[in-house]
Parts: sequence; structure tokens; C-alpha cells
Amino acid sequence: MTAAPRFAERTGAEIPIFLVHPGNWEAIQAALSGPALAFVKANGFEPKPGRLQLWAQADGAIGGALLGVDVSGQDAFAPLAAGALAKRLPKGRYRYANSVGDMELAALGFLLGSYRFDAYRDTGAPLAQLVAPEGVESAGIESVAAAVFFGRDLINRPANSLTPSALEAQALALAGAHGGVASVTRGDDLLAQNLGLIHAVGAAGAQAPRLVDMRFGPEGAPKVTIVGKGVTFDTGGLDIKPASGMEIMKKDMGGAASALTLARLVLEAGLRVRLRVLIPIVENSIASAAMRPGDVYRSFKGLSVEITNTDAEGRLILADALALADGEAPDMLIDFATLTGAARVALGPDLPPLYSTDDSLAQDILAAGERVGDPLWRMPLWAPYASMLDGSIADLQNSPGGGFAGSITAALFLKRFVEKAKAWVHCDIYGWNPKPRAHASEGGEPQAARAMFAMLAGRYGR
Repeated sequence: MTAAPRFAERTGAEIPIFLVHPGNWEAIQAALSGPALAFVKANGFEPKPGRLQLWAQADGAIGGALLGVDVSGQDAFAPLAAGALAKRLPKGRYRYANSVGDMELAALGFLLGSYRFDAYRDTGAPLAQLVAPEGVESAGIESVAAAVFFGRDLINRPANSLTPSALEAQALALAGAHGGVASVTRGDDLLAQNLGLIHAVGAAGAQAPRLVDMRFGPEGAPKVTIVGKGVTFDTGGLDIKPASGMEIMKKDMGGAASALTLARLVLEAGLRVRLRVLIPIVENSIASAAMRPGDVYRSFKGLSVEITNTDAEGRLILADALALADGEAPDMLIDFATLTGAARVALGPDLPPLYSTDDSLAQDILAAGERVGDPLWRMPLWAPYASMLDGSIADLQNSPGGGFAGSITAALFLKRFVEKAKAWVHCDIYGWNPKPRAHASEGGEPQAARAMFAMLAGRYGR
């Protein structure tokens, strides 16, 4: 796994970084030395977002840096924009010379921007180091960055490496590191436990389908349960995807990555909750045991489900896990899943749809996501569309025809398996950065985990 990011120790000889925007540019010019300012002006520097300018001292050493930042509030990721510095600055030890906006996010952005997935090739070690700004909680920032690295690594690992057993091992390692109690139900034992949908989806995989169930914290604390979709590779099953549709399907366990990232954050922060984490893990493969269009399976809840599309498999494994979790009537039930292409059509890769049965909770999550640069957008659980899920010979079908409201109908499908939880939240994430950002490389991203953690910390913090 990628080494956890750390702030550099303060020595007093750090190179200054000025975060610049039109509103503070005049004051920063006044703070620069004559030669530095002359050099900056000669290079035509303007305080525009993303613009980086260095200058040298008389001895040729780097004297400082200017980074243009966006303070308009229009870009949700702008508070993390200093992440670009981690890879663009030359080797050295740096410090922020001024404050703009939330300096904890500016520091977190730098650490997040240092991520490189180099398990299979030498991408070069990050060279620039940052000293934590004065007054920030540096250990907490490092914990968040390390958890995100963990989630990114899980998604970026190819499916021949992150097999169902390997993902199970990562979950159990988390449980072991934090004193959790864990159990795993595999293969035909799923049928014995009435988890027929998880079994059906993974029956054709080279490794048996399984459900990892982990518990942490005191019995009497508020019950928070997290569920994450763990499809380690999705061919689409017999309704096979085209080649282009399978290019990054190693990321179809992104929901599990976000769930485990969130669990790690909750545990490392010591939030006052009784935490349960459920990760259904399968490969959606093609073999003689694969589920077929027209097949009908019985769910943990007892509802029968007619398979109309084998590529709508994520909602099936989540349905069993959610129903199992719901039996305990948790105070909060949260699931993450790379569930629908319809979500990307509606909102693109940056903005996961959020569904919830609790208006106040939804608002808290949206506000937390906006605050920490991990945005979501609420979508409706539009009850009139529920009839689209009616099966022809079963209680439900897994994928309505017609192509309408795909993300909403998937959420409504899941809602049929949640009755007792006091509040339920569903995040239809993409789990992937299709292009590099200042704070994130192209590749895996455990979306919504930081937003959920910020919300939970606000409710259950020490």
C-alpha cells in the first residue's frame, strides 16, 4: 500500500508559499523583496487560479512560490487546490506564508496531491514537503489523507490482485487493527443464511462470493452501520458489457473502498458509535453457474427478485446486506456503491447523487461535503417511479426497461429492503477521477467518505 503521507518537521528554514488571489495580491506584492517582485512581474504573473510562479534567491536557491487560488466559492474543490504544489514544486521543505480560507483544507490538499500509485512502476517519489500550518490539527489531517490513500489504493489495484479474498483480507486487517469482531460468510453458506442475492451474483466467479461483517465500539452507543458494494470486477455477466465498458471495471468495488475508508476514519477518530460494517464481495463473471435473465432469486428479506439484466448486479448484493443490517434498526444506515451509469449521465463523475429518508441528515451531509471539498447532490426517492420495479413473475425486477430515471429506480429498489433503520443514506458514487485534479491523480477515489466522516464527527465526536 502507498506510504501514509506526513507533514515535514519545522526547522525554520522552509521556503514560503503565498496563496494569491486578486483581493490579496496588492498586500503580497508589498511583502515581497524588490528582486523577487521584479522577477515575478517580469514573468507576467497574475493571481489566477492554478498559476504557479517561483523565484530564486541571490545564491540560486528557491526563494519562494506564488500559487493563484480561487476564492469565488464556485469551485467545490478549490479549497484543496494547493494539492497541485505537491508534484509541481521542486524538492524542498515548504510552508504557507499566508492564510486564505480553510488552512486545514489547504494542508490536506497538499497531502492528497502527493498521492501516486506506484505498485507496478516507479513513478518517482514526491519531492516537495510541507510543514503543517500553525494552529491546524496536523495528526487529524494526516489521518484523513492516509485513509484516502488507502481507499485509492484499493480501487487502483487490478482485479487479478484485488480478488474477493484479497478485499476480504483488507477488511479483516482493518478489523484486527481496531479491535473489531469480524465474521465472513462464504459460498454456499450464504444460501444457508438466506443471502441468496449475494450468492447468485457471485456464483460464476473463480472465487466464492462472501459477506464480511465487522463490529466495533460499545454496545450502548448509537448504532451506525456502513455497507459497501464490493464487486471486484464486473463483466456485466451474461448481459456482457462492451470492451470499452469494462476498461475500468476494477473500480466496481469503489463502494467497498469508500465504506472501508469511512470506517477507518471513524475508528481512528474514536467517534462515540457502535459501528457495524458490511461488505458483500463478489465477481460478476460469466460461467455455467452465472445468473441468467429471467431467473428469480429469493432475497434475505424474503422478497423475490426477477433478473431482467445481469449487469444490474450491485443493487442485488446491496439488497441482501441492507436487509441484514436493517434487522438491527440502526440509528443510521449508510451505503456506498458504484451503482449506475445513469448517475454519471445526470451529474457527471464529480458529483455523486445522495438519497436519504431523513431530510435533516441529508442537509447535514451536503453541508459537510461542501465544507470539506467532497461534494454530493441530493436526488429524490420519487415514489411514483416505484411501480417501474414491479416484476412480471416476482415481487421485483432488478432493472426496469425504458432507460428512464435509472439512478432513482436503483435507489428505490434498495429502499424496499430498508424499513427499520431510523435513517438511511445511499450514495451512488463513481469512485474514479477520469482526469487528474490538483488534489487527486487520475484513478480511484473513495468519494463521499470524507463528507460522511465530517457529518459523523459533527454528531458523534468526542
